[in-house]
Amino acid sequence: MVNLNKEVSYRTSRSSGAGGQHVNKVSTKVELIFDIDSSATLSEEQKTIIFDKLKNRISKEGLLTLQCAETRSQTKNKEIVFNRFVKLIEDALKPEKERKPTRPTKASEEKRLKDKKKQSDKKDLRKLPDD
Repeated sequence: MVNLNKEVSYRTSRSSGAGGQHVNKVSTKVELIFDIDSSATLSEEQKTIIFDKLKNRISKEGLLTLQCAETRSQTKNKEIVFNRFVKLIEDALKPEKERKPTRPTKASEEKRLKDKKKQSDKKDLRKLPDD
């Protein structure tokens, strides 16, 4: 994932919010831009997985964009956003565990039936007498 550092571009801008003079003149907000299609590090299979899993974070142009304005330091924000980006890519490429179907335990079955009977009795009590 270290090779991705060369394929990432950054854009800086002024952070929003309170902060006085400093925040009004220094561009500390960092936006990380990664073009998935033109990546040489990722295989075609990995690109498809990333497009599938991160489709709500990817623009129509195929750009993955993350931003950070947590600190007053541009370099710290750059570091934070890159670490977040690497974790996002690693999580997307991590294979999902296959679910092993299990059976309910005997105790849970008995509890379910007992609760069901209790609910049924409660509703029976609400009925009018047959007279």
